[in-house]
Amino acid sequence: MTNQYADDDHNPRVTEDERAEIRRLHAEGHGRNEIARRINRGGRVVSEVAQELGLSFDRTATAIATEAKVIDARARRANIVAQLYDVIEADLTYLKKPDAYGLVEVSAGQAVHFAAERLPAQDRRALISGISTAITAASRLEALEGDPGVAGATSLLMNLSDAFRQAAGPVEDDTGEG
Repeated sequence: MTNQYADDDHNPRVTEDERAEIRRLHAEGHGRNEIARRINRGGRVVSEVAQELGLSFDRTATAIATEAKVIDARARRANIVAQLYDVIEADLTYLKKPDAYGLVEVSAGQAVHFAAERLPAQDRRALISGISTAITAASRLEALEGDPGVAGATSLLMNLSDAFRQAAGPVEDDTGEG
């Protein structure tokens, strides 16, 4: 019996010996990709021959592996979100710092250290923008989880982000440069 299945124009049609080998390897419990590797054929060809022979492959292992990857990705996102919240908290703490800010400027090629009670406008604006970006990123990652409570939290975080942007809006330029 000839078989119409071939990998491409460069590979011959599947032989009866290969069909028997596919049947044997399948009976031993090997998966499609392992069988394809062993007989040096593509997975599509093995699938088509297996279907013709009435064989099916157990996808339990694939489903378990996929679920494990989903769980791992969820844990990684949760870790990233936690780190983003750490950054947000640290930046907010710095922004609300009660002491003077230790700043450095370069003048005539030399670092000049000085203290200021308030951050310069562009630094304050950049810090608030960074906080807002971190809030947005965290809320988007949390939304991927599909948790019903996330929608409310995301809305709250987005409102907080908008409030930061408004607070940073028309910050006076206290650098004296215009």
